[in-house]
Amino acid sequence: DAKTYLLWVNEEDQTRIISMEKGGDVKGVFARLARGIKAVQESVKAESGKDYALSEQYGYIHSCPTNLGTGMRASVHVDLPGWTRHGVEKLKARCEELHLQPRGTRGESGGQTGHTYDISNKHRLGYSEVQLVQKMIDGVNTLWKEDKAFQKQYNVSL
Repeated sequence: DAKTYLLWVNEEDQTRIISMEKGGDVKGVFARLARGIKAVQESVKAESGKDYALSEQYGYIHSCPTNLGTGMRASVHVDLPGWTRHGVEKLKARCEELHLQPRGTRGESGGQTGHTYDISNKHRLGYSEVQLVQKMIDGVNTLWKEDKAFQKQYNVSL
């Protein structure tokens, strides 16, 4: 019922492993993900004798080219009413500067509704999983602080 750990098979990627929960425990979500990846890897190896396809140069090999590298997309849903008032295009530009990717909460092509955004790391290639999670945390903290200033500037009340 809680759906804090999911495994999708043969969607955009050959396997997509998802760890999520409400709240701000990013470290706990990441630890669950690491345990889950290890458990799936061990199970696949025990059953088939095969391991994940890993290139020292390119990272994990997936069928979806946008996920080449670690394949790690770390994201949070965050309310940014000040940024929404300041301008969604300006938010997108700021996210670009912070190496983040903003989405609506209905997914990559679901569009934006309200002032809640799905903010994730933009890059997948050339960084470790820990670096990508930290970049997302630092970027979201920056956006949140800036959002508080925009809320005051535009007199936004929730």
